Amino acid sequence: MEIYEKLKDPIAFSIFVFTLFLPVIVGFLTLRRTKNQSDYFVGGRAMNKFVVALSAVSSGRSSWLVLGVSGIAYLRGTGAVWAVMGYITAEMFQFIYIGQKLRKETETFKSLTLLDYFESRFKDKYLLRITGSLIIAIFLTAYVAAQFSGGAKTLSAALGLKPVVSLLIAAMVVLVYMVLGGYIAVAYNDVIRAIIMIIGLVIFPVYGLIKIGGFDVFLETLAQLNPAFVDPFSLSFGLIIGYIGIGLGSPGQPHIVVRYMSIDDPEKLRISTVIGTTWNVIMAWGAVFIGLLGRIAVPVIENLPDKDHELIYVVLSSQYFGPILYGVLVGGIFAAILSTADSQLLVVASTFVRDLYEKIIYEKIRKKKKVLDEAKKLKLSRYVVLASGVLAIVLAYVAQETIFWLVLFAWGGLGASFGTALILSLYWKRVTKYGIFAGMVTGTAVTILWKIFLKETTGLYELIPAFFGSALVIVIVSLLTPKNKN
Repeated sequence: MEIYEKLKDPIAFSIFVFTLFLPVIVGFLTLRRTKNQSDYFVGGRAMNKFVVALSAVSSGRSSWLVLGVSGIAYLRGTGAVWAVMGYITAEMFQFIYIGQKLRKETETFKSLTLLDYFESRFKDKYLLRITGSLIIAIFLTAYVAAQFSGGAKTLSAALGLKPVVSLLIAAMVVLVYMVLGGYIAVAYNDVIRAIIMIIGLVIFPVYGLIKIGGFDVFLETLAQLNPAFVDPFSLSFGLIIGYIGIGLGSPGQPHIVVRYMSIDDPEKLRISTVIGTTWNVIMAWGAVFIGLLGRIAVPVIENLPDKDHELIYVVLSSQYFGPILYGVLVGGIFAAILSTADSQLLVVASTFVRDLYEKIIYEKIRKKKKVLDEAKKLKLSRYVVLASGVLAIVLAYVAQETIFWLVLFAWGGLGASFGTALILSLYWKRVTKYGIFAGMVTGTAVTILWKIFLKETTGLYELIPAFFGSALVIVIVSLLTPKNKN
């Protein structure tokens, strides 16, 4: 039986469609609250601690967690836990030590984007904005393409649609509410999707363990299939370090750090830390267990649709649950995908409208003294979101890599290019704009070159050498160039 047959049940299909289009409803509800550029990009800096916590967590996880991590757990067993440990730990400290300081600094400088902050912090005119914009264009297009690809893969498997039709539906759902509500719509949708994701990632493992006879039977069955499945240290040292190193990318993700900038009170980020970390742990635990349960239910990968290990969540939910809950759980996959794709499209829009058009083309090249009209900026932001979405659809259509590795490439590039720059700009007074520029370029170059030429031979995730290489270059160049005048 095809796994999409369960959604032929009218009730199940209705629930799935409601889950799919719920973000559009939220987009219409938040339309009136989105009155200017500040509302569209950072929610007017008026978001509460609960919304910020869940939005920061769910926007960073995406299809990479629900499809990618569960798929890696299916392939490698308990060794997949290393892939989630790094980012959980990094983001726990990031909420407070980067989030609070960045929130205060960006309010002081009246910054709406990460590149806004760099320009104000280093009194720069062109260099950092243009460099940062190009980096965002390179890596976020790959990131959004991965999300749309994940959405297409899920819809194709769940509904039996052609991949191109699934891709268009996935993209259109995101674009409609993004164009309407901007950041406010994104943030509140992230909360809704985080809750849906939790339902799937908690009910799934608990029910699965009960179904197979408990935790002991679960471990024994995995060990019988392959002893390496129950040994997290069965992976190579290089692969373990690479997985843990995923956490190094968290500070450099513009779509995550903007959440800290949007909170109404920076002191409340301490509470957001507890909420966000708890959510992170629960979701990661669920994704890993789903992959392990999937290996027991479908021991041979050839029995999966298209032999694709990243579809184990969809396959297992169709085996375990009736049509109604299956509709909710498949909707949960879409929840994960949309929660990242929308955030990244918002970063692309803010980069082109705020960082390139308003701050460089309008103010510095055209030398317009009159402030750009808020209504015009808001309209332009919506146009850019739409155009960026169309480009991402094309890229997703031709994307060949699995979601897990395509996301990690984009995550690594952003983490190495912006992460070290952000940390050092917040905590080292001696850093200069030339150091930041050199670090951005180094992070980007090392990520791409390592991925192409050295990843296969070394087995080391490109983020690790790129991150530390970027940090080293920032320090050296900053010490060799004049200190910024404050």
